[in-house]
Amino acid sequence: MERTNFEKLRVYRLSEKLADELWGIVMSWGYFERDTVGKQLVRAGDSIGANKAEGAGRGRFLDNRRFVRIARGSLNETKHWLRRAPKRRLLTVAQIAGLKPMVDELAPTLNAYLNSIGVPRSAGTSRSPDH
Repeated sequence: MERTNFEKLRVYRLSEKLADELWGIVMSWGYFERDTVGKQLVRAGDSIGANKAEGAGRGRFLDNRRFVRIARGSLNETKHWLRRAPKRRLLTVAQIAGLKPMVDELAPTLNAYLNSIGVPRSAGTSRSPDH
């Protein structure tokens, strides 16, 4: 299957990588931990890329911007659960160290992408950045 435009974006690929890492970690937890914190963490992580994809698929500039903003909210929710998980002894130091660079890179990358789509194409701009 050929990749669509949003799948080629660095911001989307990074969100996929984070979501996959979160899934792998949470699947090793016990039932209670997966059912409480785990489900929330995986859903928030998956929602980052899902909202980026949905916004791109809507085909409207304003929809794309709105869904990128929702993706930023999902990233913040992910950060929340990542703050809770170590306090509940669900993440190791090594796991935190592996996730932190992705989370730290994703926030400014989402912001850069949002800024890059700041002008509707009908206004004379046809930017299609790889952020």
